[in-house]
Amino acid sequence: MESEAFFGAFVVRGARAYEMLWKWMPLIPMMLYFGREASKLWRKIGVETYVEIQLLAEKWKFLLAGLIFQYIHGLAARGVHYLHQPGPVLQDLGFKMLPELGAQRAYFSETLFSVIFFSFFLWTFHPFIYQSKRFYTVLLWLRVLACLVIMVSLAGLPDATHHYFLFYHSPGPNYHCREGSPLAILPPPNSIFEVLLINFPRGVLYGCGDLIFSSHMIFTLVFVRTYQKYGSKRFIKMLAWLMVIAQSLLIVAARKHYSVDVVVAWYTVNLVVFFVETKLPEMPDRSGGSQPLLPLSSKEKESKGREENFKLLNSNNSDNHKLLNGNSGDAADWRQRTQTNGKQHIENGNHVHPEATMNGL
Repeated sequence: MESEAFFGAFVVRGARAYEMLWKWMPLIPMMLYFGREASKLWRKIGVETYVEIQLLAEKWKFLLAGLIFQYIHGLAARGVHYLHQPGPVLQDLGFKMLPELGAQRAYFSETLFSVIFFSFFLWTFHPFIYQSKRFYTVLLWLRVLACLVIMVSLAGLPDATHHYFLFYHSPGPNYHCREGSPLAILPPPNSIFEVLLINFPRGVLYGCGDLIFSSHMIFTLVFVRTYQKYGSKRFIKMLAWLMVIAQSLLIVAARKHYSVDVVVAWYTVNLVVFFVETKLPEMPDRSGGSQPLLPLSSKEKESKGREENFKLLNSNNSDNHKLLNGNSGDAADWRQRTQTNGKQHIENGNHVHPEATMNGL
């Protein structure tokens, strides 16, 4: 009886295992496919990481300088908030044309800006995953930071309307910057660390006095202009520009900036990006399959140019030497050539003097 019960339990368990295996059978090819593709993906990430680390070792000083400059901009914006004095909101044409969103819906512009910012940030790292590559991530961020550094520097200089980032202060139009708001005026800092830490992220989200020009528009336009040049999807390019227009309208509708802050950012950013593109060397296009993994440095380009010139010079000297000896060096040129006076012709390099001339028979 015990043996029969044991045999019955064994059969039942075997049937259940067979049934479970039969259910998982269709998933086995899929699991093998994902395993194979995962190994390819890790191989791509490893190769691209090696390439980008080589570039980072060469350009890290410039990238670090750009990041430090962005931190200095945050310190300046924090300092302006300490100097901010709330007052009546200035008359603005954009405020009259666009309906006010209100404090409850003011987050619309911040949400759209966050979508643009993080979408661009993730897109700059897509060469690590996708097979098609058009740029190097390190070199792309080097150009982006160069544009941002120039824009932040211009924000501290007088513009055509004689506004100053650090020396001229207008009452902020944002809701937390108006009279009666506890965030409109910052108390004196208790320590230097309170200033250096910028009270991130609250100090960034609830700043006042940083008006000319809109930092949100600076980042948005630089990102979109960069994708316009190095991106590949036409639909995304059109969508990105629509998002920039919507961002401009939402900033004014949420009363985060005056209209002049947005308008000045539009033409200034485009001029700065154009200036940077003309001054910096063009990035190598990686869309071709024959491109090397690493771009050539300036020294390598000079040495390669000298080698090509040397080879060209040697080739010209060899051709001239062959022409002086009466040989062209090309098998196609070893053909019969008859002189116009009929006294001599050359055949296969042997001189033959015919008895008859062209004046004879």
